[in-house]
Amino acid sequence: MAHILVIEDEPDMRRGLVDNLQFEGYTTAEAANGSDGLALILSAPSDLILLDVMMPGMNGFDVCRTARGKGVTTPIIMLTAKGEEIDRVLGLELGADDYMTKPFSLRELLARVKAVLRRTQREQVPSGPPVTIGKLLVHFQTYTASDAGTEIPLTHKEYEVLRYLYEHRGQTVSRDQLLQDVWGYDDSISSRSIDNFILKLRQKLEEDPSHPRSILTVHGIGYKLV
Repeated sequence: MAHILVIEDEPDMRRGLVDNLQFEGYTTAEAANGSDGLALILSAPSDLILLDVMMPGMNGFDVCRTARGKGVTTPIIMLTAKGEEIDRVLGLELGADDYMTKPFSLRELLARVKAVLRRTQREQVPSGPPVTIGKLLVHFQTYTASDAGTEIPLTHKEYEVLRYLYEHRGQTVSRDQLLQDVWGYDDSISSRSIDNFILKLRQKLEEDPSHPRSILTVHGIGYKLV
């Protein structure tokens, strides 16, 4: 069964999450602040991280940013009392895999946990030799990417998006398809998030991000990998 790290500063909320996850059969670890949570992320690998955003000191955004910057690809579901679109967009840009706004139902949270874990397990299946996308040589099997021999850090979600586009190369993929098939969202976040995400991804794989030649925009619809 999967091991889940819960980083949450509210004691009652943290205990409730841990108790219910354990009831579902998951093993857990927990941290009451961002600094301790980050230390656990870097020292004790887990299969999924539930990360509160609004914590004193190091907040969830800082934890996510630092972890992804150090190459951690563990899926992250961010939890916050904030519901503004800018916060959701920022969470996705920093590498979060999902985003839930408090208060949320326990049933919905457990469904999101299972969905993220299913996607992660599916992606761990060997997927053949490395492929060239733009200036990057991407190994989907090992979650590594390089540019002329230099390793380029990509977030877990960036690998997911690249894999999805590669599997549909030559086809126009709508923003809604990406939101539903990669993030598992319905209408909880606007497609503008995808545009910001693709913009950052292009900066890593295009020779000239302002004139992309690999991930093309199909105006009014979405994107196409060529």
